[in-house]
Amino acid sequence: MKYLRKAWPLYILMLPALLYTIVFKLLPLYGLGIAFKDYSLFNGRDAVDAIAASEFVGLDNFRKIFSEPEFLKALANTFIIGALKLVILFPLPILLALFINEIKQRHLKSCLQTICYLPHFFSWVVVAGIFFNILSTSGLVNSFLQMLGLDKINFLMNGKVFRWVLVVSDAWKETGFSAIVYIAAISSISTTLYEAAEIDGAGRFDRMLHVTLPQLTPSIVIMFILKTGKILEENYQQILVMYNPVVYETADVIQTYVYRMGIGQMDYTLGVTVGLFNSIISFALVLLANLLCKLITGRTAI
Repeated sequence: MKYLRKAWPLYILMLPALLYTIVFKLLPLYGLGIAFKDYSLFNGRDAVDAIAASEFVGLDNFRKIFSEPEFLKALANTFIIGALKLVILFPLPILLALFINEIKQRHLKSCLQTICYLPHFFSWVVVAGIFFNILSTSGLVNSFLQMLGLDKINFLMNGKVFRWVLVVSDAWKETGFSAIVYIAAISSISTTLYEAAEIDGAGRFDRMLHVTLPQLTPSIVIMFILKTGKILEENYQQILVMYNPVVYETADVIQTYVYRMGIGQMDYTLGVTVGLFNSIISFALVLLANLLCKLITGRTAI
């Protein structure tokens, strides 16, 4: 209480964030009870009262979703697309940051950074429109293939090819912005380390390999753990604006499945149950990624 009286202005500054956390993060946790009940919006006077009035059914809702072939397919698609993005896209911002760091001309470096960051600020609707124009049957890519005498590829209607469209479009949009963390970390590396390595005869590639990358390891570990925890939370906005019923078999993920079945058909029990399952698995993935980073690099973030 003595410290509280002394530092009360700091607590006043913290109050808005604390209220936000309570109202939008903690109080909604009461709604997780829907996952364990036979919930109906008409069981009570309002949505909150309906949760208390609904019958408790234990884990029946979880058994139900795992008996749905569509959910199992969406779960598999989520892991496949998430793994593809993790393996392919995670190293790209690191490589881009290393490349930008090697550019010595200040104006060229700033111009390149701006160009790389810019796609991040486009909405997925705009990005989808760009890729639709490029990859459609009459688009730029297929016109080029036709010039070479090759068959056209229906990128947006072929399920297996569509997954790679998701990966490429995500890389184009987010790689530059994701590199900011690594560029900032590189800028904090002491120049004396590079000077010492240069005196020892290390070339540009050797300095990058033995100075820059080891210094980036803490940032890489943190970003890898965060990225792994989001495998099940695929960017559903991207898929929602780009996919179509033809590619549901290979492109429908958990978030889009919940949107179609939970919100579209007003099955709130399904939405909450899948959301809770999603959070539990994501938490487990974070712990697993943290353990792997400890075993491989000797560093952890949590």
